[in-house]
Amino acid sequence: MSVLLGNLFVHPMTVAGWEQTAMLFPLCLAIAVVYKSTKCERPRDVPLASLILWVTIVVGMYAVGIGLWGLYQIVT
Repeated sequence: MSVLLGNLFVHPMTVAGWEQTAMLFPLCLAIAVVYKSTKCERPRDVPLASLILWVTIVVGMYAVGIGLWGLYQIVT
């Protein structure tokens, strides 16, 4: 097992295109769950609050990305 993990540092995986975008979703979900777990008073409120925060983060990141891409297109 450790040989496989060590091999990733020598020969990293190539992640491009839609795979980069797909990696955004679990990262944002993990952040949303941890954040809402610390903020919600009742554990039963965590799933819905995390889902709402997750959607907000993803939509916000895409909006910022589209805005920066548009600015880049105008400048160049």
